[in-house]
Amino acid sequence: MKISYPIMLFAVCSFFVSCKETTKPNTEEPKTEVQKEKTISIPKAWVSARVAKAKQQLATTEAGKVIWNAMEAHGGLDTWYANGPISFRFNYQPQDGKTVRDSYQTVDTWSNRAVHTSTTDSTARFGWTGEKAWVKAKDSTAFAYDTKFWALTPLYFIGHPFILNGEGVNLELLKPETFKGVEYHVVKVTFDAGIGDAPDDYYILYIGKDSNKVAVMRYIVSYPEYFKDGGHAPEKFTEFIGEQEVDGIILPGGFKTYWTTEVGKPGTYITKIDFSDVSFESDLPINFFDVPVDAKILN
Repeated sequence: MKISYPIMLFAVCSFFVSCKETTKPNTEEPKTEVQKEKTISIPKAWVSARVAKAKQQLATTEAGKVIWNAMEAHGGLDTWYANGPISFRFNYQPQDGKTVRDSYQTVDTWSNRAVHTSTTDSTARFGWTGEKAWVKAKDSTAFAYDTKFWALTPLYFIGHPFILNGEGVNLELLKPETFKGVEYHVVKVTFDAGIGDAPDDYYILYIGKDSNKVAVMRYIVSYPEYFKDGGHAPEKFTEFIGEQEVDGIILPGGFKTYWTTEVGKPGTYITKIDFSDVSFESDLPINFFDVPVDAKILN
Protein backbone atom coordinates (compact mmCIF):
# COMPACT_ATOMS: atom_id res chain seq x y z
CA MET A 1 0.00 0.00 0.00
CA LYS A 2 1.25 3.43 -0.86
CA ILE A 3 2.90 5.48 1.87
CA SER A 4 2.60 9.13 0.87
CA TYR A 5 3.84 11.76 3.25
CA PRO A 6 3.38 15.56 3.02
CA ILE A 7 2.63 15.49 -0.72
CA MET A 8 -0.79 13.77 -0.38
CA LEU A 9 -3.20 14.73 1.82
CA PHE A 10 -3.54 2.62 1.50
CA ALA A 11 0.75 -9.84 8.13
CA VAL A 12 3.28 -12.53 10.02
CA CYS A 13 2.23 -14.33 13.41
CA SER A 14 -1.34 -14.31 14.69
CA PHE A 15 -2.07 -12.79 18.06
CA PHE A 16 -5.08 -13.11 20.33
CA VAL A 17 -7.15 -10.07 21.29
CA SER A 18 -7.19 -9.65 25.03
CA CYS A 19 -10.50 -9.80 26.86
CA LYS A 20 -9.38 -6.55 28.47
CA GLU A 21 -9.68 -4.66 25.22
CA THR A 22 -9.28 -0.94 25.71
CA THR A 23 -11.92 1.53 24.71
CA LYS A 24 -11.34 4.16 22.04
CA PRO A 25 -8.65 6.63 23.18
CA ASN A 26 -10.19 9.71 24.73
CA THR A 27 -8.99 12.59 22.60
CA GLU A 28 -11.20 14.91 24.66
CA GLU A 29 -9.09 14.62 27.80
CA PRO A 30 -6.29 17.08 26.99
CA LYS A 31 -8.69 19.77 25.83
CA THR A 32 -9.38 21.08 29.34
CA GLU A 33 -5.73 22.12 29.56
CA VAL A 34 -5.34 23.56 26.07
CA GLN A 35 -6.31 27.03 24.96
CA LYS A 36 -8.22 27.40 21.69
CA GLU A 37 -5.30 29.03 19.92
CA LYS A 38 -3.14 26.00 20.83
CA THR A 39 -5.31 23.46 19.05
CA ILE A 40 -5.08 22.08 15.54
CA SER A 41 -7.18 24.20 13.22
CA ILE A 42 -7.20 24.88 9.51
CA PRO A 43 -8.29 28.41 8.49
CA LYS A 44 -11.34 28.46 6.24
CA ALA A 45 -9.41 30.49 3.69
CA TRP A 46 -6.79 27.72 3.45
CA VAL A 47 -9.45 25.08 2.92
CA SER A 48 -11.18 27.18 0.26
CA ALA A 49 -7.92 27.79 -1.61
CA ARG A 50 -6.91 24.14 -1.51
CA VAL A 51 -10.32 22.93 -2.66
CA ALA A 52 -10.44 25.48 -5.48
CA LYS A 53 -6.99 24.38 -6.68
CA ALA A 54 -8.01 20.71 -6.57
CA LYS A 55 -11.21 21.38 -8.49
CA GLN A 56 -9.37 23.32 -11.16
CA GLN A 57 -6.69 20.65 -11.51
CA LEU A 58 -9.14 17.73 -11.64
CA ALA A 59 -11.29 19.49 -14.23
CA THR A 60 -8.48 19.22 -16.81
CA THR A 61 -9.05 15.49 -17.50
CA GLU A 62 -12.03 13.17 -17.84
CA ALA A 63 -10.60 10.95 -15.10
CA GLY A 64 -10.19 13.98 -12.86
CA LYS A 65 -13.81 14.98 -13.41
CA VAL A 66 -14.91 11.51 -12.31
CA ILE A 67 -12.83 11.83 -9.13
CA TRP A 68 -14.18 15.32 -8.40
CA ASN A 69 -17.77 14.09 -8.81
CA ALA A 70 -16.94 11.23 -6.42
CA MET A 71 -15.62 13.73 -3.87
CA GLU A 72 -18.87 15.66 -4.13
CA ALA A 73 -20.95 12.47 -3.76
CA HIS A 74 -19.00 11.50 -0.64
CA GLY A 75 -19.66 14.83 1.06
CA GLY A 76 -17.27 17.28 -0.55
CA LEU A 77 -13.54 17.94 -0.28
CA ASP A 78 -14.22 21.16 1.63
CA THR A 79 -16.12 19.25 4.33
CA TRP A 80 -13.45 16.54 4.46
CA TYR A 81 -10.79 19.11 5.33
CA ALA A 82 -12.93 21.46 7.44
CA ASN A 83 -14.03 18.61 9.73
CA GLY A 84 -10.50 18.24 11.09
CA PRO A 85 -8.53 15.05 11.79
CA ILE A 86 -10.40 11.76 11.52
CA SER A 87 -10.38 9.19 14.30
CA PHE A 88 -11.39 5.53 13.87
CA ARG A 89 -10.72 1.89 14.62
CA PHE A 90 -9.31 -0.17 11.74
CA ASN A 91 -9.25 -3.92 12.32
CA TYR A 92 -7.43 -5.73 9.49
CA GLN A 93 -8.02 -9.49 9.76
CA PRO A 94 -6.24 -11.81 7.30
CA GLN A 95 -8.21 -14.99 6.75
CA ASP A 96 -5.09 -17.20 6.57
CA GLY A 97 -4.04 -16.77 10.21
CA LYS A 98 -1.41 -14.12 9.57
CA THR A 99 -0.96 -11.04 11.73
CA VAL A 100 -4.07 -9.07 12.68
CA ARG A 101 -3.53 -5.30 12.66
CA ASP A 102 -6.03 -3.65 14.96
CA SER A 103 -5.65 -0.13 16.28
CA TYR A 104 -7.45 3.05 17.14
CA GLN A 105 -5.97 5.86 15.11
CA THR A 106 -6.25 9.55 14.47
CA VAL A 107 -5.11 10.93 11.12
CA ASP A 108 -4.56 14.55 10.15
CA THR A 109 -6.24 14.68 6.73
CA TRP A 110 -4.60 18.01 5.96
CA SER A 111 -0.95 16.94 6.25
CA ASN A 112 -1.10 13.15 6.63
CA ARG A 113 0.15 12.74 10.19
CA ALA A 114 -1.06 9.82 12.28
CA VAL A 115 -1.14 8.35 15.78
CA HIS A 116 -2.15 4.72 16.40
CA THR A 117 -3.06 3.23 19.78
CA SER A 118 -3.26 -0.48 20.50
CA THR A 119 -6.78 -1.79 21.15
CA THR A 120 -5.43 -3.99 23.98
CA ASP A 121 -2.92 -1.62 25.63
CA SER A 122 -3.63 2.11 25.62
CA THR A 123 0.04 2.87 26.44
CA ALA A 124 1.29 1.20 23.25
CA ARG A 125 1.34 3.66 20.37
CA PHE A 126 3.03 4.42 17.06
CA GLY A 127 2.76 7.14 14.46
CA TRP A 128 4.03 9.37 11.71
CA THR A 129 4.75 13.09 12.23
CA GLY A 130 5.02 13.97 8.55
CA GLU A 131 8.79 13.52 8.82
CA LYS A 132 9.47 10.76 11.36
CA ALA A 133 8.01 7.36 12.17
CA TRP A 134 8.01 6.40 15.85
CA VAL A 135 6.81 3.71 18.24
CA LYS A 136 6.35 3.69 22.00
CA ALA A 137 5.53 0.37 23.67
CA LYS A 138 6.67 -1.46 26.81
CA ASP A 139 6.48 -4.77 24.95
CA SER A 140 8.46 -5.08 21.72
CA THR A 141 5.83 -7.51 20.40
CA ALA A 142 2.96 -5.04 20.89
CA PHE A 143 2.92 -4.37 17.15
CA ALA A 144 4.04 -7.47 15.25
CA TYR A 145 4.21 -5.70 11.90
CA ASP A 146 5.95 -2.83 10.11
CA THR A 147 4.49 0.19 11.90
CA LYS A 148 6.19 2.69 9.59
CA PHE A 149 4.42 1.15 6.60
CA TRP A 150 1.15 0.82 8.48
CA ALA A 151 1.05 4.35 9.93
CA LEU A 152 -0.82 5.75 6.91
CA THR A 153 -1.94 2.59 5.12
CA PRO A 154 -5.50 2.62 6.53
CA LEU A 155 -5.98 6.14 5.15
CA TYR A 156 -5.53 4.68 1.68
CA PHE A 157 -8.57 2.50 2.30
CA ILE A 158 -10.91 4.88 4.07
CA GLY A 159 -9.78 8.16 2.45
CA HIS A 160 -10.77 7.60 -1.17
CA PRO A 161 -11.59 9.66 -3.17
CA PHE A 162 -10.47 12.64 -1.07
CA ILE A 163 -6.78 11.69 -0.93
CA LEU A 164 -6.40 11.99 -4.71
CA ASN A 165 -6.05 15.78 -4.96
CA GLY A 166 -2.32 16.22 -4.39
CA GLU A 167 0.63 16.88 -6.67
CA GLY A 168 2.26 13.86 -8.27
CA VAL A 169 -1.02 11.96 -8.65
CA ASN A 170 -1.79 10.69 -12.14
CA LEU A 171 -5.31 9.68 -13.14
CA GLU A 172 -6.31 7.60 -16.17
CA LEU A 173 -9.85 6.77 -17.21
CA LEU A 174 -10.09 3.09 -18.21
CA LYS A 175 -12.94 1.28 -19.90
CA PRO A 176 -16.08 0.85 -17.76
CA GLU A 177 -16.54 -2.32 -15.69
CA THR A 178 -19.62 -4.07 -14.36
CA PHE A 179 -19.57 -5.55 -10.84
CA LYS A 180 -22.58 -7.24 -9.26
CA GLY A 181 -24.81 -5.91 -12.01
CA VAL A 182 -23.78 -2.26 -11.61
CA GLU A 183 -21.78 -0.33 -14.20
CA TYR A 184 -18.81 1.70 -13.00
CA HIS A 185 -16.42 4.33 -14.23
CA VAL A 186 -12.91 2.98 -13.73
CA VAL A 187 -10.01 5.28 -12.82
CA LYS A 188 -6.41 4.11 -12.49
CA VAL A 189 -4.23 6.06 -10.05
CA THR A 190 -0.44 6.10 -10.35
CA PHE A 191 2.24 8.32 -8.81
CA ASP A 192 5.27 10.25 -9.97
CA ALA A 193 8.70 8.88 -9.10
CA GLY A 194 9.80 9.94 -5.64
CA ILE A 195 6.30 10.29 -4.24
CA GLY A 196 6.33 8.49 -0.90
CA ASP A 197 8.09 5.23 -0.10
CA ALA A 198 6.28 3.17 -2.74
CA PRO A 199 5.80 5.23 -5.91
CA ASP A 200 5.20 2.06 -7.96
CA ASP A 201 1.92 1.39 -6.17
CA TYR A 202 -1.26 1.85 -8.15
CA TYR A 203 -4.98 1.88 -7.42
CA ILE A 204 -7.87 1.11 -9.74
CA LEU A 205 -11.11 2.59 -8.44
CA TYR A 206 -14.63 1.61 -9.50
CA ILE A 207 -16.92 4.63 -9.18
CA GLY A 208 -20.66 4.26 -9.75
CA LYS A 209 -21.95 5.87 -12.93
CA ASP A 210 -25.20 6.75 -11.17
CA SER A 211 -24.09 7.15 -7.54
CA ASN A 212 -20.61 8.63 -8.16
CA LYS A 213 -19.48 6.67 -5.08
CA VAL A 214 -16.41 4.45 -4.77
CA ALA A 215 -17.38 0.77 -4.58
CA VAL A 216 -14.20 -1.17 -5.41
CA MET A 217 -10.46 -0.59 -5.07
CA ARG A 218 -7.95 -2.83 -6.85
CA TYR A 219 -4.33 -2.23 -5.84
CA ILE A 220 -0.82 -3.59 -5.48
CA VAL A 221 1.74 -3.28 -2.68
CA SER A 222 5.27 -2.46 -3.85
CA TYR A 223 6.81 -1.28 -0.54
CA PRO A 224 10.60 -1.71 -0.99
CA GLU A 225 11.09 -3.11 2.53
CA TYR A 226 8.84 -6.00 1.51
CA PHE A 227 10.24 -6.33 -2.02
CA LYS A 228 13.93 -5.52 -1.74
CA ASP A 229 14.66 -6.71 -5.28
CA GLY A 230 11.80 -4.74 -6.78
CA GLY A 231 8.43 -6.00 -7.89
CA HIS A 232 5.20 -6.13 -5.96
CA ALA A 233 2.57 -8.40 -4.45
CA PRO A 234 -0.20 -9.79 -6.65
CA GLU A 235 -3.08 -7.39 -7.20
CA LYS A 236 -5.84 -7.32 -4.60
CA PHE A 237 -9.53 -6.58 -5.12
CA THR A 238 -11.19 -4.72 -2.23
CA GLU A 239 -14.95 -4.38 -2.09
CA PHE A 240 -16.37 -1.51 -0.03
CA ILE A 241 -19.11 -2.95 2.20
CA GLY A 242 -21.99 -0.63 3.08
CA GLU A 243 -21.54 2.99 4.07
CA GLN A 244 -21.71 5.31 7.07
CA GLU A 245 -22.19 9.06 7.22
CA VAL A 246 -20.14 11.01 9.76
CA ASP A 247 -20.37 14.81 9.95
CA GLY A 248 -21.49 15.06 6.34
CA ILE A 249 -18.88 12.66 4.92
CA ILE A 250 -19.93 9.33 3.37
CA LEU A 251 -17.44 6.63 4.33
CA PRO A 252 -17.31 2.86 3.78
CA GLY A 253 -18.91 0.61 6.37
CA GLY A 254 -16.10 -1.93 6.03
CA PHE A 255 -14.09 -3.88 3.46
CA LYS A 256 -13.61 -7.36 2.05
CA THR A 257 -10.42 -8.10 0.11
CA TYR A 258 -9.74 -10.85 -2.44
CA TRP A 259 -6.91 -11.78 -4.77
CA THR A 260 -7.71 -10.37 -8.20
CA THR A 261 -8.18 -13.01 -10.89
CA GLU A 262 -6.59 -12.86 -14.34
CA VAL A 263 -9.80 -11.35 -15.70
CA GLY A 264 -9.97 -8.61 -13.08
CA LYS A 265 -12.60 -10.23 -10.85
CA PRO A 266 -12.52 -11.04 -7.12
CA GLY A 267 -10.98 -14.47 -6.49
CA THR A 268 -9.99 -16.03 -3.16
CA TYR A 269 -11.27 -14.10 -0.12
CA ILE A 270 -8.22 -13.09 1.93
CA THR A 271 -8.96 -10.24 4.35
CA LYS A 272 -11.86 -8.87 6.38
CA ILE A 273 -11.57 -5.27 7.55
CA ASP A 274 -13.81 -3.68 10.16
CA PHE A 275 -13.94 0.13 10.11
CA SER A 276 -15.70 1.54 13.18
CA ASP A 277 -15.75 4.17 15.96
CA VAL A 278 -15.45 6.95 13.39
CA SER A 279 -15.44 10.62 14.36
CA PHE A 280 -13.82 13.87 13.30
CA GLU A 281 -11.72 15.67 15.92
CA SER A 282 -12.02 19.43 15.59
CA ASP A 283 -10.16 20.48 18.73
CA LEU A 284 -7.01 18.38 19.21
CA PRO A 285 -3.95 19.83 21.00
CA ILE A 286 -1.51 21.32 18.52
CA ASN A 287 1.20 18.86 19.66
CA PHE A 288 -1.03 15.77 19.33
CA PHE A 289 0.95 14.33 16.41
CA ASP A 290 4.41 15.08 17.85
CA VAL A 291 6.79 12.28 18.86
CA PRO A 292 6.06 11.34 22.50
CA VAL A 293 8.76 11.47 25.14
CA ASP A 294 10.83 8.25 25.20
CA ALA A 295 9.44 7.01 21.88
CA LYS A 296 11.77 5.15 19.52
CA ILE A 297 12.42 6.82 16.19
CA LEU A 298 12.28 4.36 13.27
CA ASN A 299 14.61 4.43 10.27
